Amino acid sequence: MNPRAILAEDEPLLAQGMQAALKRAWPELSIVGIAPNGLDALALIERERPDVAFLDIRMPGLTGLEVAGELAERLDPDARAPLLVFVTAYDEFALKAFELAAIDYLLKPVDPARLERCVARLQSQLATPEGDMAALALRLGRLIAAPTAAPQAVLKHIRAGSGNTVRMVPVDEVSVFRSDEKYTAVLTADAEYLIRTPLKELLLQLPAERFRQVHRSAVVNLDHVESALRDEAGRVSLKMRGRAETVAVSRVFAEQFRQM
Repeated sequence: MNPRAILAEDEPLLAQGMQAALKRAWPELSIVGIAPNGLDALALIERERPDVAFLDIRMPGLTGLEVAGELAERLDPDARAPLLVFVTAYDEFALKAFELAAIDYLLKPVDPARLERCVARLQSQLATPEGDMAALALRLGRLIAAPTAAPQAVLKHIRAGSGNTVRMVPVDEVSVFRSDEKYTAVLTADAEYLIRTPLKELLLQLPAERFRQVHRSAVVNLDHVESALRDEAGRVSLKMRGRAETVAVSRVFAEQFRQM
């Protein structure tokens, strides 16, 4: 059977150009779908199970890295992992993606000669034994944990709201930062506050030796982790001191708690 691929690109003209370039460089490749955003890309990969996924790094909904991370979380660990090619206009991502998570990367605008080398690499990889989602999860965890921007001044207090009151919460007291679409929840042992600062921005300001991302929507204070729990399916959750609920750890971050 001919190899199958999906494209994830939010700019229609760029998506059409990439599809045409691939047709010239790899006529046997079948493009089974084009996704305009990260959420559609994730659904498309789950439905079509392609051999290759070309993922734009910057997309609405989910980034290319987040799409890959969600795949590693949702699919069976023994399932075949698609070969990933990250496409980006930002070359600060490229080396990390190439070395840690992807089979290759392409910089925009895509150079035809560079695309031919990428195709040759993909063809060679498809001829070898296939990797599984567990291995992909491990590589992605290393990639996502690596900073992609210069760190900012370290926060000592969080300015947070609770009802009509604004409190200055010492960062040392925070157990968990948990985000949703609009807010980031700041959880201490005995209280919960809301802030508008996105989790990605907070990560650049938190002490890296103590605060670790454990899920796309959660960052924990390692000093507040009481224990790591592993269920029969191998999924990890963290019991935080003073908190009744546990914090789920996605597969891409589970390796750092293996020894707990």
